[in-house]
Amino acid sequence: MEVEPIPLARLGFALAPAIVVIALMWRWRVGHQKALYAFVRMFVQLLMIGYALVYIFASDSGFAIAAILAVMVLASSWIALNTIKTGKRDLFLASFVSILGGGGITLLFVTQGVLQLAPWYAPNMIIPLAGMIFASSMTSISLAAERLSAELGNGVSYPKARDTAFQTAMIPIINSLFAVGLVSLPGMMTGQILSGVSPLIAARYQIMVMCMIFGATGLSTACFLHMTRNAVVFAAGRNRDYQTGTNQEEKP
Repeated sequence: MEVEPIPLARLGFALAPAIVVIALMWRWRVGHQKALYAFVRMFVQLLMIGYALVYIFASDSGFAIAAILAVMVLASSWIALNTIKTGKRDLFLASFVSILGGGGITLLFVTQGVLQLAPWYAPNMIIPLAGMIFASSMTSISLAAERLSAELGNGVSYPKARDTAFQTAMIPIINSLFAVGLVSLPGMMTGQILSGVSPLIAARYQIMVMCMIFGATGLSTACFLHMTRNAVVFAAGRNRDYQTGTNQEEKP
Protein backbone atom coordinates (compact mmCIF):
# COMPACT_ATOMS: atom_id res chain seq x y z
CA MET A 1 0.00 0.00 0.00
CA GLU A 2 1.42 3.36 -1.04
CA VAL A 3 0.86 6.48 1.02
CA GLU A 4 -1.29 8.86 -1.02
CA PRO A 5 0.16 12.35 -1.49
CA ILE A 6 -2.08 14.99 0.10
CA PRO A 7 -3.11 17.75 -2.33
CA LEU A 8 -2.49 21.24 -1.00
CA ALA A 9 -6.18 22.11 -1.36
CA ARG A 10 -7.18 19.24 0.92
CA LEU A 11 -4.37 20.02 3.34
CA GLY A 12 -6.25 23.22 4.08
CA PHE A 13 -8.90 21.22 5.95
CA ALA A 14 -6.28 20.43 8.63
CA LEU A 15 -5.96 24.15 9.26
CA ALA A 16 -9.60 24.63 10.22
CA PRO A 17 -9.33 23.55 13.90
CA ALA A 18 -6.05 25.46 14.25
CA ILE A 19 -7.63 28.65 12.93
CA VAL A 20 -10.45 28.30 15.46
CA VAL A 21 -7.93 27.96 18.29
CA ILE A 22 -5.96 31.01 17.14
CA ALA A 23 -9.23 32.97 16.93
CA LEU A 24 -10.02 31.97 20.52
CA MET A 25 -6.54 33.02 21.61
CA TRP A 26 -7.07 36.39 19.91
CA ARG A 27 -10.47 36.79 21.54
CA TRP A 28 -9.13 35.95 24.99
CA ARG A 29 -5.85 37.79 24.40
CA VAL A 30 -3.60 34.91 25.39
CA GLY A 31 -0.73 35.12 22.91
CA HIS A 32 -2.37 34.70 19.51
CA GLN A 33 0.48 36.58 17.81
CA LYS A 34 3.07 34.12 19.05
CA ALA A 35 0.90 31.17 18.00
CA LEU A 36 0.36 32.64 14.54
CA TYR A 37 4.07 33.34 14.17
CA ALA A 38 4.80 29.76 15.23
CA PHE A 39 2.44 28.43 12.56
CA VAL A 40 4.06 30.54 9.84
CA ARG A 41 7.49 29.34 10.93
CA MET A 42 6.26 25.75 10.98
CA PHE A 43 5.05 25.98 7.37
CA VAL A 44 8.23 27.62 6.12
CA GLN A 45 10.54 25.30 8.05
CA LEU A 46 8.77 22.10 6.98
CA LEU A 47 8.64 23.14 3.33
CA MET A 48 12.32 24.06 3.39
CA ILE A 49 13.37 20.87 5.16
CA GLY A 50 11.22 18.84 2.76
CA TYR A 51 13.19 20.15 -0.20
CA ALA A 52 16.48 19.88 1.68
CA LEU A 53 15.91 16.26 2.72
CA VAL A 54 15.37 15.22 -0.89
CA TYR A 55 18.93 16.34 -1.57
CA ILE A 56 20.32 15.05 1.72
CA PHE A 57 18.83 11.57 1.33
CA ALA A 58 20.42 11.33 -2.10
CA SER A 59 23.85 12.34 -0.80
CA ASP A 60 26.48 10.03 0.64
CA SER A 61 28.35 12.38 2.96
CA GLY A 62 28.89 11.65 6.63
CA PHE A 63 30.24 15.18 7.06
CA ALA A 64 26.99 16.71 5.77
CA ILE A 65 24.91 14.57 8.13
CA ALA A 66 27.14 15.46 11.08
CA ALA A 67 26.74 19.15 10.23
CA ILE A 68 22.95 18.78 10.14
CA LEU A 69 22.94 17.04 13.52
CA ALA A 70 25.08 19.86 14.95
CA VAL A 71 22.59 22.46 13.71
CA MET A 72 19.73 20.46 15.26
CA VAL A 73 21.50 20.40 18.63
CA LEU A 74 22.31 24.12 18.51
CA ALA A 75 18.76 25.08 17.57
CA SER A 76 17.12 22.84 20.18
CA SER A 77 19.53 24.08 22.87
CA TRP A 78 18.47 27.69 22.29
CA ILE A 79 14.74 26.99 21.89
CA ALA A 80 14.75 24.96 25.12
CA LEU A 81 15.45 28.15 27.07
CA ASN A 82 12.39 30.04 25.80
CA THR A 83 10.75 29.56 29.20
CA ILE A 84 13.53 31.59 30.84
CA LYS A 85 12.83 35.33 30.79
CA THR A 86 16.43 36.38 31.38
CA GLY A 87 19.83 34.70 31.32
CA LYS A 88 19.40 32.55 28.20
CA ARG A 89 23.00 33.20 27.20
CA ASP A 90 24.23 32.12 30.64
CA LEU A 91 22.36 28.81 30.38
CA PHE A 92 22.99 28.05 26.71
CA LEU A 93 26.17 26.05 27.30
CA ALA A 94 24.44 23.88 29.91
CA SER A 95 21.52 23.33 27.55
CA PHE A 96 23.82 22.49 24.64
CA VAL A 97 25.97 20.04 26.60
CA SER A 98 22.89 18.39 28.12
CA ILE A 99 21.13 17.82 24.79
CA LEU A 100 24.34 16.77 23.06
CA GLY A 101 25.26 14.42 25.91
CA GLY A 102 21.92 12.89 26.85
CA GLY A 103 20.49 12.94 23.34
CA GLY A 104 23.73 12.02 21.61
CA ILE A 105 24.38 8.99 23.83
CA THR A 106 20.83 7.77 23.30
CA LEU A 107 21.08 8.27 19.54
CA LEU A 108 24.35 6.30 19.50
CA PHE A 109 22.82 3.36 21.38
CA VAL A 110 19.77 3.25 19.11
CA THR A 111 21.48 3.67 15.74
CA GLN A 112 24.52 1.51 16.42
CA GLY A 113 23.24 -0.91 19.05
CA VAL A 114 19.63 -1.54 18.05
CA LEU A 115 19.51 -0.71 14.34
CA GLN A 116 23.22 -1.17 13.56
CA LEU A 117 23.08 1.34 10.73
CA ALA A 118 25.60 0.90 7.94
CA PRO A 119 26.82 3.45 7.16
CA TRP A 120 26.33 5.17 10.50
CA TYR A 121 25.02 8.30 8.82
CA ALA A 122 22.16 6.67 6.85
CA PRO A 123 20.17 9.92 6.52
CA ASN A 124 16.69 8.42 6.12
CA MET A 125 17.07 6.84 9.56
CA ILE A 126 19.41 8.95 11.66
CA ILE A 127 17.86 12.36 10.92
CA PRO A 128 14.26 11.46 11.90
CA LEU A 129 15.48 9.60 15.01
CA ALA A 130 17.76 12.47 16.00
CA GLY A 131 14.86 14.87 15.54
CA MET A 132 12.67 12.91 17.96
CA ILE A 133 15.47 12.58 20.51
CA PHE A 134 16.63 16.21 20.44
CA ALA A 135 13.04 17.49 20.48
CA SER A 136 12.18 15.45 23.57
CA SER A 137 15.36 16.61 25.31
CA MET A 138 14.57 20.20 24.37
CA THR A 139 11.07 20.01 25.84
CA SER A 140 12.24 18.40 29.07
CA ILE A 141 14.97 20.98 29.62
CA SER A 142 12.47 23.76 28.93
CA LEU A 143 10.08 22.41 31.57
CA ALA A 144 12.88 21.79 34.05
CA ALA A 145 14.37 25.27 33.64
CA GLU A 146 11.04 27.00 34.16
CA ARG A 147 10.16 24.89 37.19
CA LEU A 148 13.59 25.19 38.78
CA SER A 149 13.52 28.97 38.43
CA ALA A 150 10.03 29.15 39.97
CA GLU A 151 10.89 26.89 42.90
CA LEU A 152 14.10 28.70 43.76
CA GLY A 153 12.33 32.02 43.43
CA ASN A 154 9.88 30.83 46.10
CA GLY A 155 12.73 30.11 48.50
CA VAL A 156 12.80 26.32 48.09
CA SER A 157 16.20 24.73 48.73
CA TYR A 158 18.12 23.61 45.67
CA PRO A 159 17.82 19.81 46.20
CA LYS A 160 14.04 20.06 46.59
CA ALA A 161 13.74 22.47 43.66
CA ARG A 162 15.86 20.16 41.51
CA ASP A 163 13.74 17.12 42.38
CA THR A 164 10.53 19.00 41.58
CA ALA A 165 11.96 20.28 38.30
CA PHE A 166 13.09 16.80 37.29
CA GLN A 167 9.69 15.31 38.13
CA THR A 168 7.92 18.02 36.15
CA ALA A 169 10.14 17.48 33.11
CA MET A 170 9.38 13.75 33.10
CA ILE A 171 5.57 14.12 33.25
CA PRO A 172 4.95 14.29 29.45
CA ILE A 173 6.98 11.19 28.58
CA ILE A 174 5.61 9.18 31.52
CA ASN A 175 2.07 10.09 30.47
CA SER A 176 2.98 8.98 26.94
CA LEU A 177 4.17 5.62 28.25
CA PHE A 178 0.80 5.12 29.95
CA ALA A 179 -1.19 6.25 26.90
CA VAL A 180 0.66 4.59 24.02
CA GLY A 181 -1.36 1.75 22.53
CA LEU A 182 -4.45 2.67 24.54
CA VAL A 183 -5.06 6.34 23.80
CA SER A 184 -2.69 6.95 20.92
CA LEU A 185 -0.69 5.31 18.17
CA PRO A 186 2.43 7.49 17.93
CA GLY A 187 3.85 8.90 14.74
CA MET A 188 6.40 6.26 13.80
CA MET A 189 4.00 3.37 14.37
CA THR A 190 1.20 5.10 12.49
CA GLY A 191 3.50 5.96 9.60
CA GLN A 192 4.75 2.41 9.28
CA ILE A 193 1.25 0.95 9.41
CA LEU A 194 0.09 3.42 6.74
CA SER A 195 3.02 2.36 4.55
CA GLY A 196 2.02 -1.31 4.83
CA VAL A 197 4.36 -2.59 7.57
CA SER A 198 3.00 -5.32 9.85
CA PRO A 199 1.58 -3.83 13.08
CA LEU A 200 3.70 -6.32 15.06
CA ILE A 201 6.90 -5.00 13.50
CA ALA A 202 5.71 -1.42 13.86
CA ALA A 203 5.09 -2.06 17.56
CA ARG A 204 8.72 -3.12 18.05
CA TYR A 205 9.95 0.06 16.44
CA GLN A 206 7.62 2.11 18.61
CA ILE A 207 8.93 0.39 21.74
CA MET A 208 12.42 1.41 20.65
CA VAL A 209 11.25 4.99 20.12
CA MET A 210 9.54 5.23 23.51
CA CYS A 211 12.63 3.85 25.26
CA MET A 212 14.97 6.25 23.48
CA ILE A 213 12.76 9.27 24.21
CA PHE A 214 12.47 8.34 27.88
CA GLY A 215 16.23 7.85 28.13
CA ALA A 216 17.10 11.05 26.29
CA THR A 217 14.61 13.04 28.36
CA GLY A 218 15.92 11.78 31.69
CA LEU A 219 19.63 12.00 30.87
CA SER A 220 19.43 15.48 29.32
CA THR A 221 17.33 16.86 32.17
CA ALA A 222 19.56 15.42 34.87
CA CYS A 223 22.65 16.82 33.16
CA PHE A 224 21.06 20.26 32.78
CA LEU A 225 19.95 20.43 36.42
CA HIS A 226 23.41 19.42 37.58
CA MET A 227 25.20 21.97 35.38
CA THR A 228 22.91 24.84 36.37
CA ARG A 229 23.29 24.39 40.11
CA ASN A 230 25.44 27.52 40.33
CA ALA A 231 24.05 29.40 37.32
CA VAL A 232 23.89 33.18 37.68
CA VAL A 233 20.33 33.32 36.38
CA PHE A 234 19.14 31.29 39.39
CA ALA A 235 21.24 33.17 41.97
CA ALA A 236 18.35 35.34 43.20
CA GLY A 237 16.25 32.30 43.97
CA ARG A 238 19.06 30.59 45.84
CA ASN A 239 19.82 33.71 47.84
CA ARG A 240 16.33 33.49 49.30
CA ASP A 241 17.34 30.15 50.81
CA TYR A 242 19.54 32.04 53.25
CA GLN A 243 16.76 34.45 54.12
CA THR A 244 14.36 31.58 54.89
CA GLY A 245 16.96 29.67 56.87
CA THR A 246 17.40 26.77 54.43
CA ASN A 247 20.76 25.45 53.35
CA GLN A 248 21.46 25.87 49.64
CA GLU A 249 24.48 23.59 49.95
CA GLU A 250 22.36 20.76 51.33
CA LYS A 251 23.45 17.52 49.80
CA PRO A 252 20.89 15.45 47.90
